[in-house]
Amino acid sequence: MVRLSKLLVVVALVSSLGLHWALLQSVAWVGMLVSYSQAGSLRQALVKTFDGNHPCSLCKEIEQGKKSEKKSDSTIEGKPLDLMDGRHEFTFCPPTAFSLLPRSDDFARTFSLAPPVPPPRRA
Repeated sequence: MVRLSKLLVVVALVSSLGLHWALLQSVAWVGMLVSYSQAGSLRQALVKTFDGNHPCSLCKEIEQGKKSEKKSDSTIEGKPLDLMDGRHEFTFCPPTAFSLLPRSDDFARTFSLAPPVPPPRRA
């Protein structure tokens, strides 16, 4: 059950970041590389795969999916948050007098004392 919940969190994070498009694009590139290398050399297949002039059907679908996702995100409009209403002004007022307080080593002195011998009976 814990593994399933972790997997669901990872899937939600991946989809919210848009990494599913990168995964699909990688699959499309591998498929294109395989199909183009059957018709020519590996160098020609690499050039055709990554030049952008020979997209496969999966690449076209991925591009349309990305565009439709961006359109739905841009339709949501929000007002900017106005956290300060402008009626209140902050004024910094430094203190009129300043003096350093004397150091107190009372706390450190309690640690330097030896423990009582014999131990107290209340403890």
